[in-house]
Amino acid sequence: MIEVAKRLSTVEEYYFSRKLREVRQLMAEGKPVINMGIGSPDLHPAPEVIKALRDAVEDTMAHQYQSYQGLPELREGVRDFYRDKFGVALDRDTEILPLMGSKEGIMHISMAFLNEGDEVLIPDPGYPTYTSVTRLLGAVPRYYDLTGDNGWLPDLEALEKQDLSAVKLMWLNYPHMPTGTNGTTALYEALVAFARRNNILLINDNPYSFVLNDSPASILRVEGAKEVALELNSLSKTFNMAGWRVGMVMGDARNINAVLKVKSNMDSGMFYGIQKGAVAALRCSDDWYKDVNSVYRERRVLMYRLIEELGCTYDPDSVGMFVWAKLPEEVTSAEGFIDDILYSKSIFITPGTIFGKNGEGYIRFSLCTPKEKIQEAIDRL
Repeated sequence: MIEVAKRLSTVEEYYFSRKLREVRQLMAEGKPVINMGIGSPDLHPAPEVIKALRDAVEDTMAHQYQSYQGLPELREGVRDFYRDKFGVALDRDTEILPLMGSKEGIMHISMAFLNEGDEVLIPDPGYPTYTSVTRLLGAVPRYYDLTGDNGWLPDLEALEKQDLSAVKLMWLNYPHMPTGTNGTTALYEALVAFARRNNILLINDNPYSFVLNDSPASILRVEGAKEVALELNSLSKTFNMAGWRVGMVMGDARNINAVLKVKSNMDSGMFYGIQKGAVAALRCSDDWYKDVNSVYRERRVLMYRLIEELGCTYDPDSVGMFVWAKLPEEVTSAEGFIDDILYSKSIFITPGTIFGKNGEGYIRFSLCTPKEKIQEAIDRL
């Protein structure tokens, strides 16, 4: 056996990759598992998106290599989307880079800016991929606490009392996953000022803005933000296109060009038909968002009932496609709690601990679960 690279010792297999094997095994054994763990939209994309994909397959351009920067009309679609939904002006040719999903962007951005030994500010709780990519590149994760007592917001004053001289990047994620805390203009302004004072590049990972959220926002709306911030976005959650792998990164032309240098050496462009479908998605009317959110809203009402059946509490003002619930005080292990529910009731819920130490005492429910299944889970309890 050839010895694997040392970098693999710094990471573990992604939690959902490992846990979903266990769930599939239980289902293979005949267990009727209801999966409330993962945020993979079960609703369909808009009909015009599917039609655009089908029509594009017949185009003579469809099966050739595509531009590393994506179709001009896709970048125009992103430009118009950010102008209309966020009030952000972007240059089509220099400030927008389509991606094969925003998860790809996390790696590409990190490869573009991090050297071995650089430090990266990562939210706790937060998306585990921020940590794994940082470690794979030989950089150093440095966690900043998000807690319920502080509204799941960063304490920038406390951070600035520390030595930040080795910090190169800071990952943000508002609306926040897993807690559902929303970003505000005041928060973004404070973060941009913090980054400017400390020579740190911010990356706001922003895929949840249009799910059960009445006030979508972008950090790029803040004056001067492009100079110190990039923003990732995705069509996965907003347009039910998770499997299509369509994302984008926006920001200052120099930073975008740095990411492009990495990306152009890693892939050969996104499939033409998927890009055409993405263009159609970005042109969806306001009725699209209203219809999708009406489904999620009904599910969330039922999910609250399920959470209450488990003796947990939640914040009714949170946004996004998850519900973050606090476990009863007597529960000492989130992972032990969800395993008990999985094996006794065949219901899979995500433990908060996979998102960091501050996730202990919490569990996360996905709204990508049909109403009938949520009701069935309630009945089982």
